[in-house]
Amino acid sequence: MCCGVCVALHSIAKKNFLRAVFACGLMCLIIYWKFMRHTPSAPLCIGIIMDGNRRWAKGQGLPVSAGHTAGFEKLKEVLNWCEASQVTHLVVYAFSTENMQRAEEETTKIFSLFIQGLEVFFNNTKNATCALHIIGTTEGLSQPLIDAIAKVEMKNPKHPKYHLWVCFNYGGRAELVAGMRALSTLGVPIDEHTLKRALWSKDMPDPDLIIRTGGERRLSGFLTWGSVYSELFFSDSFWPAFSKEEFFSILETYKNRERRFGR
Repeated sequence: MCCGVCVALHSIAKKNFLRAVFACGLMCLIIYWKFMRHTPSAPLCIGIIMDGNRRWAKGQGLPVSAGHTAGFEKLKEVLNWCEASQVTHLVVYAFSTENMQRAEEETTKIFSLFIQGLEVFFNNTKNATCALHIIGTTEGLSQPLIDAIAKVEMKNPKHPKYHLWVCFNYGGRAELVAGMRALSTLGVPIDEHTLKRALWSKDMPDPDLIIRTGGERRLSGFLTWGSVYSELFFSDSFWPAFSKEEFFSILETYKNRERRFGR
């Protein structure tokens, strides 16, 4: 009688133990799936290749300069969208080192528009919470433009809530070459850490996602170092026509991406 009861109790305990082990394992799988697979929420940093200004202007029967002006207005809109989405870092590709090869009339207009944009940013009281950072080389830029950049960056708030990073006269290969030259001059060993600290974009977080407008499917030297694990989105809309609906649709799609970072 006693032995029968013991056997029954042992059988029950064994079954409960197996159930507990199964439940524990299932819980571990759920926790891993939820927290370890790196399903993102809102991105910290968004990069945008603002492509299509000239083609948009041509389609509207307008001069090229009108396309660049419309593109600048679109950037101001996107800044507001990022703020509404709690995206604290926005990086835009405004002018590449290769763009310096364009006609002088166009580059002169772009430089003039850029100076105007810097002045607008500088005088906008709303930007008391936003810092502006220019990434690129000053080689080939006019002195008034260099002075305007320095003036705005010196007025950045000490504790900004948002950051706008503008890649101007920038190229991904040029950035890497400049970083390696700097380390070589200093006699510093080159590794991932030291090279990162020598880049123009050293203080900028790597973009979580990159959007390119204008229908092209390439990065064209945009953040060659920092884009290695960025989620990529390509839009057929020209930059001035890029819509709020498309922007937020991309954010929703991004939230469903699984980011494994090579793991």
